Amino acid sequence: MSKIIGIDLGTTNSCVSVMSGSEPKVLENSEGARTTPSVVAFSNNNEKLVGQVAKRQAVTNPLNTFYGIKRLIGHKFKDKEIQELKQLIPYKIIEGKNGDAWIETSEGKQYSPEQISAFILQKMKETAENFLGTTVKDAVITVPAYFNDAQRQATKDAGTIAGLNVVRIINEPTAAALAYGLEKNKNGTVIVYDLGGGTFDVSVLEINDGVFEVKSTNGITNLGGEDFDQEIIKYLIAEFKKDSGVDLAQDKLALQRLKEAAEKAKIELSSSLETDINLPFITADASGPKHLNIKLSRAKLESLVDSLIEKTKQPCEIALKDAGITKSEINEVILVGGMTRMPKVIEKVKEFFGKEPHKGVNPDEVVAIGAAVQGGVLQGDVKDVLLLDVTPLSLGIETLGGAFTKLIEKNTTIPTKKSQIFSTAEDNQTAVTIRVFQAPRGIPQIEVTFDIDANGIVNVSAKDKATGKEHQIQIQSSGGLSKEEIEKMVKDAESHAEEDRLKKEKIDLINQGENLINMAEKNLKELGDKVPGDIKTNIENAIKDFKDSKDNANNDTIKAKVEALSNATMKLGEFMYQQNQNKSDTSDNSTNNTQKDDVVDADFEEVKK
Repeated sequence: MSKIIGIDLGTTNSCVSVMSGSEPKVLENSEGARTTPSVVAFSNNNEKLVGQVAKRQAVTNPLNTFYGIKRLIGHKFKDKEIQELKQLIPYKIIEGKNGDAWIETSEGKQYSPEQISAFILQKMKETAENFLGTTVKDAVITVPAYFNDAQRQATKDAGTIAGLNVVRIINEPTAAALAYGLEKNKNGTVIVYDLGGGTFDVSVLEINDGVFEVKSTNGITNLGGEDFDQEIIKYLIAEFKKDSGVDLAQDKLALQRLKEAAEKAKIELSSSLETDINLPFITADASGPKHLNIKLSRAKLESLVDSLIEKTKQPCEIALKDAGITKSEINEVILVGGMTRMPKVIEKVKEFFGKEPHKGVNPDEVVAIGAAVQGGVLQGDVKDVLLLDVTPLSLGIETLGGAFTKLIEKNTTIPTKKSQIFSTAEDNQTAVTIRVFQAPRGIPQIEVTFDIDANGIVNVSAKDKATGKEHQIQIQSSGGLSKEEIEKMVKDAESHAEEDRLKKEKIDLINQGENLINMAEKNLKELGDKVPGDIKTNIENAIKDFKDSKDNANNDTIKAKVEALSNATMKLGEFMYQQNQNKSDTSDNSTNNTQKDDVVDADFEEVKK
């Protein structure tokens, strides 16, 4: 049975972990890093790039480099958050099918957020497969605790497109608590304060002898490090406009450079008090090129983002109230997410909870570790651990007059099931439309049953009590991908994976051929006229054949040319070996002759004592 991997699909970075024996292990990607930027790009020749390689070329390719995709997943194009986001990023967000927010490349190719997320998940899958040496199918994927049903379903769809069987979707703060609890083996009340790249969550948990019970959760799905970056970018744009009169907000290339500079400055100011933001040739006008050089202090950064940090207070207050606990009852505050490295965030958390936050976990890796632990629990590798999570939002239906009748309250432990009987609103009514809402809206008897599974995904059934006729569905938001679209995207992803494999194979073959050429040319130069003509001619012909075919031929042809080149260079190697052997024999004979010449006949006399 293959391992269940744990994936933290983050807004800014993603991470993958797996149980190695009884311990979770964070895995390094092909670049040797333990986290991978959640960035996907398409190069000029339409090559797909994922992770650090995609992030590195963003400045020169801003329209085709997609980051922060988690902020689009499960969202409508017309949502306020998406309309605001559109103004701040260089790439194009469009209205896709069913009114969902999609992205579009400069070539006009359209992708759903699920597809882009799937490319990142594929990278995580490959990382795990390289470590385990076997195919990986099953995964636990984390989502922000405050993700709604549409966002959870879209994340699960992304996993399916990536070729993964998503065995469980779990909340990020819960995963962090799992990792903390397994490491520390402590009981008590724990607060997880999770401020990541794009979302903020806070959860209250009770840990008691391996039972992790979530008491309440709250959060803001569009507050994170990306917003902190945007505040810095706005400040830089305003300062530059004040000095030069040029508005950089309309320049896509400049925006991408500002984005990278803002992120770098934010990170630097967590450990230093001041940093220089220096961007030469940021733009140009009639008077010539313009350069941006602005000093940014930690104090200035803190004043720019203070309102964002303050926004996290209210969800914390609500979570404590919903859990029915006071600040004095908290045993530990765990910080999760890259933004919790910021000194001002740590200070505000300490001030609010009246307790020094626990800094013993890596905020970038702890969520993936927790996901791997949950994978271990589901697989039976981790014993004596039970996770009791909750639904973050209330669930109900619209009844007469547009009223919202709750069936399942927020913070109800999942999986859960609830039934309630409703009737028709008018005489002779022939059909019943059940409008299901999530979050803060006779004679025939209709029994409506809500069933939330362990992934937080909703199923609804409606049954006519008189006839016994029943209709059951899994809730699909008015947007989202259809089953047919997902299947098509899975096939596209599989064909992309095959294309990627062939590209990699071609690159490896070309590198192999180039290395053989370098070695052969070096040896031919050193040996000069000593090389027999037929060997030299064969090598030169093999080199020419390889160079002529390497760009346009298929992999099988290139492989044949590399083999021919290898055979030709092998003949040269045999000749060189023979030459060295002859030298060695000549040297041995010379040494023997010298030794013979040095022999001297002599008389000796034994001295008696």
